[in-house]
Amino acid sequence: MPDKLPVDLSGAPQTMLATFYAKALDADLPNAILGDRFAKDIVERIDYDWSKTTITPANSASVTTRSAHFDRWTRQFLAAHPRAVVLHLGCGLDARAFRVDTGPGVDWFDIDYPEVASLRTQLYPHRDRYRVIGASVADASWLSGIPSDRPTLMIAEGLTMYLTESDGAALLRRVVDGFPSGELQFDAFSRLGIRSQVLNAVVRRSGATLQWGIDGPDDIAEAVPGVRLLAWVSPFDSPTFRDVAWYYRAMGRAMAVLPSLRYIAQYHRWAF
Repeated sequence: MPDKLPVDLSGAPQTMLATFYAKALDADLPNAILGDRFAKDIVERIDYDWSKTTITPANSASVTTRSAHFDRWTRQFLAAHPRAVVLHLGCGLDARAFRVDTGPGVDWFDIDYPEVASLRTQLYPHRDRYRVIGASVADASWLSGIPSDRPTLMIAEGLTMYLTESDGAALLRRVVDGFPSGELQFDAFSRLGIRSQVLNAVVRRSGATLQWGIDGPDDIAEAVPGVRLLAWVSPFDSPTFRDVAWYYRAMGRAMAVLPSLRYIAQYHRWAF
């Protein structure tokens, strides 16, 4: 068996390992939500102490339901735009480019820090019309060379909260201004959600800092001219939340009674 690939990351890239491990654990469950066999295979090829992530099969559902939700939105966009460009920002090691059937006409770009991009190129196979870019998403230079003449989907799962408000809003504006039409799909924490993450062991151990809290659609509409809201969803209202264990559904129903808790995390979908 080939030697495993050693991995040593800190900060936000380290939290990516935790979310990826959640997907690998889910793949082995009899009632898997995401069923990502790519994650399972790649975790077995990496030399890393996965126990440091504090992720277990019991607490993996918050990650896998979110990913399943954005897979669903991605498929909907690609079904309507079979010659689209996809910008998968802060992709980590996520296998969405391989989980979702993109078809022959889609150009897909996975963008993340150089050290994460380097890992991806060693772990995933080459594929036509698929490219990995190593760059901070807050740096505008990664947009150079990307086709700008077609409908474009920007996916940013688990990213906005790690950006400053100014960097996050500027990123969204660059995408809207740089492409003729498309969608922005991303999740966010409210300001209360940002403050509550001091209790999150994954974030605390990585040394990462969560910064940008989004309380609702008005925050985006004011910061990014030219966008139109398509959907703003609480994870508790997402169709994928129906797949979690009964005790998580019960907890979600209890939290959703209070708007401040119902929208402590949010899924956003905007057209431009």
